[in-house]
Amino acid sequence: MSYSKIRQPKLADVILQQLEAMILEGSLLPGQKLPPERELARRFDVSRPSLREAIQKLEAKGLVYRKQGGGTYVHSQLQSALTDPLFQLISSNPETQFDLLEFRHALEGISAYYAALRGTEADFEQIKSGFELTRKAAQSTISEQVEAVYNFYLAIAQASHNLVIVHLVQGMAVLIKKNIEQNFDILSVRDSILQSLDEHRNSLLNAILARDPEQARLASHHHLSYIEECLLQLGQEENRLQRAMRRVQKELKH
Repeated sequence: MSYSKIRQPKLADVILQQLEAMILEGSLLPGQKLPPERELARRFDVSRPSLREAIQKLEAKGLVYRKQGGGTYVHSQLQSALTDPLFQLISSNPETQFDLLEFRHALEGISAYYAALRGTEADFEQIKSGFELTRKAAQSTISEQVEAVYNFYLAIAQASHNLVIVHLVQGMAVLIKKNIEQNFDILSVRDSILQSLDEHRNSLLNAILARDPEQARLASHHHLSYIEECLLQLGQEENRLQRAMRRVQKELKH
């Protein structure tokens, strides 16, 4: 019986795989500058020529680019498909508000499910910190509240340990934040609604910390369903108010 020789992977390819993993996991973000070659070579415990070859392959794949005399950067257009002008148009169209909420049911529900199933203690600490920031931001500007709530959802997505979910949430940041902002603009007319939203996020947090995937998904759905119901109710009240105002104006004319 003859045996074929097992070929050892080239060192540059091994480094390439590790760098690609760092980009996928978010350790290296779009637009971020890579550490100097000397530092990276020390981290990976490899020679600089091998590291340089790996970076050249990364560049050939379009994942990084070099600035003359300014180092190597992760390509900032990695998420361009999710932040192109079409997505900007969607985010500016108020009629898509409920479409985005429906999509968030699927995205955030599955994020919560897997966060409860796979999250580590470090993940849970990050989620708890994110939740506390949403409470602290409650007395701040709308933009700060939006940022805090988005980061809370992002922490849950990261705790899912599903790279597709994480990159989808990051790539759709513009759309998701716009949707959160639109909701805040309407729902903030009633303090009772904002209090309920805080309680819903707290229930979501507790379900994840209890490592109860199904309850976490239900908590996420309940939270978003409540937002939809409030938006519809307030919209109906606004329509009734406008009709009443038109009647008053018509009567005054007569």
